Amino acid sequence: MTKKAKKESTQVVETEVNTVEAVETIEQKETRETTLIEKYGLEKDQTIAIRPYFNPESENMGLENYGMTLFENVWHTEELTCLEINGVKRYVTGLNEFSPEIKKLSPAERDVRIRQVRGAVAQLEAELASNIIDPNAPDFWNQVKLLRPDNDELWGKIKVKLGNDPIYLDPKTDPYDLIKIFAIEAGGFDMIAKNLSEAKSNGRKKFYLDKFEETVNTRTSTSKLRNRALAALQSLYDTNPTKLLYVAKVVDPDSTAYIKSTPNDVMYENMDIFIYGEGSETNKEKAAKLFLDVSRMELGELKILSVIKDAKFFNFLTAKNGYITDSITGSRLGKTNEEVYSFLINPVNEDILQSLLDKVEKYWNK
Repeated sequence: MTKKAKKESTQVVETEVNTVEAVETIEQKETRETTLIEKYGLEKDQTIAIRPYFNPESENMGLENYGMTLFENVWHTEELTCLEINGVKRYVTGLNEFSPEIKKLSPAERDVRIRQVRGAVAQLEAELASNIIDPNAPDFWNQVKLLRPDNDELWGKIKVKLGNDPIYLDPKTDPYDLIKIFAIEAGGFDMIAKNLSEAKSNGRKKFYLDKFEETVNTRTSTSKLRNRALAALQSLYDTNPTKLLYVAKVVDPDSTAYIKSTPNDVMYENMDIFIYGEGSETNKEKAAKLFLDVSRMELGELKILSVIKDAKFFNFLTAKNGYITDSITGSRLGKTNEEVYSFLINPVNEDILQSLLDKVEKYWNK
């Protein structure tokens, strides 16, 4: 190879190396920018976050099938709630000791809450405005500069951008995160529940404040309830199959499917399915709680409730003019099953109870 060729070859190699280095520099820069923009918050303490909430049993344009609250790349931006009454504005911040929600507390609870608010306000004033205030000062609010309840310049700019990804909050290092947490817990954002439990009970809330320990406790509460119900089921199966029969009749809408000759294994399997929310009650928590509550009833009460259900099915008891009546005597027993139960346990009406029991037990003994 000639010297000229070697020189040209060396230049090509050097050019390729420089090009690769330039590409790597651009990629590193893009990666760094992506990290700063798209992954903001990942370095924060991840025990507190605003997370999307969806109910897989509630229709939401098909998004519930994918564990999503919003469509992909869709965001909601919500500003802090501001109430205006007679021309006076009040922001729902959780940091106003004169707010109605604090005033309505008992004196002891109010004192605790005021100390908490003043401590947070003093901390935020120091961090954001370099304003050092004694929380116990008699003229505390006169010394507040930035976090005054009527400061539109601050509260009007407090907002959250909500999507399918969690937003991590670190109140120890970010004062604005602390402000958002107080506001969320006070109901300052209409779409964010203060915890998972509230999100479950309020269909309007599409997001919730996730504090790790509180959320874990809420999430496991259904599992704990289901496990207690399963333990009760196993106990009935092992020690009291007669009571298991009546529990199954009370719990299952199809009460007449159970008679005294129904195998215990059949009742066990059906109740197991029910407890897991795969029966007539699809809400897992409600199903487990219902079974557990019914299993704790006395045997005599369960038997009478079973008589009422089956007597209505076989038309021994009929609905007439808003009342449940005895089809033979025409006696009005009550408007609801609870009223009928109270009527039947009255010793004065023992003959009606015995008549119903005799007729129903003919079917139970088949």
